[in-house]
Formats: sequence, C-alpha cells, structure tokens
Amino acid sequence: MILKASQRGGAKQLGLHLLKTEENEHVEIHDIRGFMANDVIGALREAEAIAKGTKCRQYLFSVSLNPPQNERVPIGTFDSALDAIEEKNGLDGQPRVVVFHEKEGRRHAHAVWSRIDPETMTAKPMSFYKSKLRDTSRQLYLENGWQMPRGLIDPKDRDPRNFSLDEWQQAKRVGRNAGELKELIQEAWATSDSARSFSHALEERGLYLARGDSRGHVAVTFEGGVVSISRATGRKSKELQARLGKPDDLRSVEEARKRVAEDILPRVKTHMDQARAKSRAELAELDARRAAMAKSHADERTRLDAGQKARSEAEARMRAERFRKGVAGVWDRLTGKRAQREKQNEFEALWALRRDQDQRQMTVDAQLRERGGLQDEIKSTRARHAQALRALHFDAANYRLMERGQEPKAKAAFERLAAPRVKEAKGPERPRLDQPQERKAERPSRAPSTEDRLRRLRERKRKGPSRDGPDLER
Repeated sequence: MILKASQRGGAKQLGLHLLKTEENEHVEIHDIRGFMANDVIGALREAEAIAKGTKCRQYLFSVSLNPPQNERVPIGTFDSALDAIEEKNGLDGQPRVVVFHEKEGRRHAHAVWSRIDPETMTAKPMSFYKSKLRDTSRQLYLENGWQMPRGLIDPKDRDPRNFSLDEWQQAKRVGRNAGELKELIQEAWATSDSARSFSHALEERGLYLARGDSRGHVAVTFEGGVVSISRATGRKSKELQARLGKPDDLRSVEEARKRVAEDILPRVKTHMDQARAKSRAELAELDARRAAMAKSHADERTRLDAGQKARSEAEARMRAERFRKGVAGVWDRLTGKRAQREKQNEFEALWALRRDQDQRQMTVDAQLRERGGLQDEIKSTRARHAQALRALHFDAANYRLMERGQEPKAKAAFERLAAPRVKEAKGPERPRLDQPQERKAERPSRAPSTEDRLRRLRERKRKGPSRDGPDLER
C-alpha cells in the first residue's frame, strides 16, 4: 500500500479532519492507544498538552495508508503495516490513533503518533522517514502479492496525473478534477512546440496561458482558477522558457480572467450552461443514490454490530456458567477441571472474536464492491460531460482562429489527441520547429505512394551504400 506521511502540529484541526463525514461516507475509529482520553480529538489534544513541556512544534507524525484500489484488504494487514511503520521509524509503544475512512468505493486508514516520549520529554527523531516508508511500502506489496506501481519501483515512472493535497484542494474550489487538469495541460504540452501552439492547445481545453505572480507560466481555467504549468508538467522553469519564452510577455492572471469574462464567456455561455445543467442533473441523481447507499450500508453495519454484541454477551454468560461454585468449584480447582474449562473458554472467546471480525470484513467487502460499481457510473458520467465541455472549448478556440483569418483545426485530430491518456510527465521533449525531419517522423504515419518510395531510394543511392546495401540494390 502507498504510505504518505508528514510531521505536523494542529491537534484539533487534524482531529476534526479525521472525523469529517462530509467527504467520507464511513468513518470508523479503529484504535486509540496510550492516551487517557478515549476520543480522537481528546487524545490529540492530550499529545499537544504534553508537547508544551518541550520545544517541539511538530509533535505529531501522521501517516495515510492507501491500499491498491481493487484489493479488499483485511484489518490484520493494516495492523501489520502499522507495526512495520512503528518498527522502521522508532515509534514502538508511542501513543497513537488509527481511523478508517471510506469514500468513492475505497477504504484507507489514517494513523497519528505522538512523537513525544513522556519519560524523557523529548521528541522521537524522524530522520529519512520518507525513504523508510517507501521501503516499507515495497515490502507490503511483495508480502501481499499486489501488483506494485511502476512509480514505486522507479520514481521516474510515477503516474503524471498524481496530484498533491494542495492541487486537489485548488481543483475542488473550481469544481474540477485535479488529475484531469494535470492531464489536460500535459496533453497541450505534448502536442505543441511553441508558445503560440501551446497557448492554442490550452484554449482548446478551456485553459488560458498567463503570467503568474511568482510561479512564472500559469494556466487560468475557464472558471478562474490558476494552475502552475511547471508543477502540472513536471518541467523546470528553464525548459518552459526555452519553449514558451519569458512570462513577462504574457497577460497577467487578472487580464486573462477579464478576457474570459468579456470575450469568450458570452459566446459559449449558453451552451456551457446547458451542458453543465445536464451534468448537474445526472450527477445529482447519482449523488442521491450514493447518499442512500451510504445510509443503507451504515444501517447494516449498525445492525451487525448490535447483533454481534448481543451474541458476544450471551456466549460470555454461557462460558461463565461452566464454572461451578462452592465445594464443587473447589473440587474442580483441585482436580484441574477448572483450568481445562478456562483454556476451553479462552479458545472459544478467541474463535468468536475472529468469527466476528471475519463477518464484519465480509460485510465491508461486499459493500465496497457495491459502492465501487456506483463509482464507475459516476466516473463515466463525469468523463462524458468533461468531453462535451472540451468539445465546446475546441469550437470556441476555432471560432477565434477564423476571426483572425486563420484556418480552423479539424475536430477529428482533436478527438484523436484527446482520447489517449498521457503516460509520462517527463518524457522526451517534442522536436522544435528547427527540426522538421524529426517532427515529420512523429506525425501519424500514412502509407507512402510509389513515387515517394522511388524518390527516397534515389536519394539513398546517391548518398552511398549503407548497412541495408543488399536490400537497396535489390
């Protein structure tokens, strides 16, 4: 599973985030260890109070554990991962809180440790914790037989559509998907070789090249959001300036927003509003199904917990009734029968605990499969409407080309470029305009005519023999 961690303070804010039910359909407190308090916020505030006796500001170590999307991971695997994290980072025995979240058909865990050792009143050192977590993550993939992501094998091969928390929050504010925004910008970069072609490729996707306040080249979304080109493409400022020039020559963010509002928005507003209204209606229906499913699943888990609790209490009473009292009880102690019954009761209690855990895990897995099917519908609906909006942006960009007296682009070429996903953010750059032969080689190939073949053979023959000499003569 993928492990992401950070050292931080802010106990109350972190506790509220862990218990947030607006974004998470199910929140389950799995473990609170080493604290006097028995609730999440109280435990983290307790860690904060202890840290005040030290100079440590980042007194919490927070880790998110994200298993593979299509795997159903039991609780025991999460516990083993937590033990491995503690051992690698020297956190054995430290107070901790573990919370499970479920959303969009996926289940993941958040673990928070207090870094403060209450005996020495010093903070546990967290040197090289990212490297240690990466090694632990690889080990978990190997132990459980999961398919390891290429980015975990080699960081250069990581998925370019991955996004940070800041990028996700930024995209959420404008109602977009963070991975989609990065993919659109990477597509525009891959299909362009100059500032002009890159700017037009962005406009075809509803983005507008501009000059940022401190980030150099940025893209302004149709909704007014700002995305860093360097961060989205994984390119350095030197590479951006080599292809796009200095950002001083571009519009500012405010000017780009003004242009969208005055020039572009009026032309496509009606069609955009219709497309978005249709999208909202379909997604609202799916969201209602999602909310109803979440409530149904929560009710089912509540009934399961209540039934297991009642059964556990009944079984505990039955085991307690096996012990005789009075003289008979003394006799059982002397003959060893009481010890046998204690061992039998211990075995049965352990078996009952394992049975209840397996039963709950089966219920959770079945619910996650059902929720995953609904999430596939939601994703396909979002993708369909996103493609419709992109087509509108393409039409608007072509309209502006015709206004300037230029030839509009063919829509088939746009759809061909928009269909595949960008696989690598840091691949080889596309050739520049001063490399026409290499540029031709990258274009979609077509069958050469007979005249083209003859012309190429004559040119190669004039240049002299090559490694393919016999074939050429033939």
